[in-house]
Amino acid sequence: MSNQVEKALRFRALHTADNSFIMPNPWDIGTARLLADIGFEALATTSAGYAFSRGLADNCVGRELVIAHVAEIAAATDLPINADLENGFGDAPEVVAETIRMAAQAGAVGGSIEDSTNRAGDPIYPFELAVERVRAAVEAARGLAFKFTLTARCENYFLGKPDLTDTIKRLQAYQEVGADVLFAPGLKTRADLEVLMRSVDRPVNVMMAIQGSDLGQSQLAAMGVKRLSVGGSLALAAFGAFMRAALELKNSGTFEYVNHGALSREMNQIFRRLNSL
Repeated sequence: MSNQVEKALRFRALHTADNSFIMPNPWDIGTARLLADIGFEALATTSAGYAFSRGLADNCVGRELVIAHVAEIAAATDLPINADLENGFGDAPEVVAETIRMAAQAGAVGGSIEDSTNRAGDPIYPFELAVERVRAAVEAARGLAFKFTLTARCENYFLGKPDLTDTIKRLQAYQEVGADVLFAPGLKTRADLEVLMRSVDRPVNVMMAIQGSDLGQSQLAAMGVKRLSVGGSLALAAFGAFMRAALELKNSGTFEYVNHGALSREMNQIFRRLNSL
């Protein structure tokens, strides 16, 4: 537990430092260890990346496997781990609270809870229930033996409901019940993000790969954004390269893809070094 306490304090400190930080999203032990070796200060799991690695669609894995995955990633490095806990794996606030406790037990020092229902016809929880779910997550986090950083996500834009007024109303309510970090993935414009930043007083996470390539870390930091994640985009980059290589083999019978991949020798050297530490 003492190591987890130290990780939790380091993670909290990143959110209060003067500069912003990038928190990339590995999807297995190998990518977690590579990102740690590159020098990132914290990592986050990705529900999409992990689901794809298991041959499943996003949000189709289930809580037991997700928590086991969080435990694997948390044990893979000494970095603080923020868990993508989707919508908490249940509608009821008490289920969400239990998910937070399970993630903490697995080694995470932070985690995010979404207000999405995973139901196509009714994708966002009603306002009052959404707030109660975040409140339950916060109370569960505060009951832990260390400072778990709770991120509340509003999924409006991510799910095709570009309602900035409702998004801000929800994030302000999540802030009021104690969320430590606020996150509205899918915002598309600098103007909308600027309005959001003026409307809340908690650290804000931005998903860089979704937000738009014209907004890099320096621009977002200048706007006051504290934390930047990349969601499943690293996994998608890897799967994209894999699919292009496989299609080249199938359609052309050529092997040009080998000129663009990592070298086996280099990868062996990296992992031998990491395993000797």
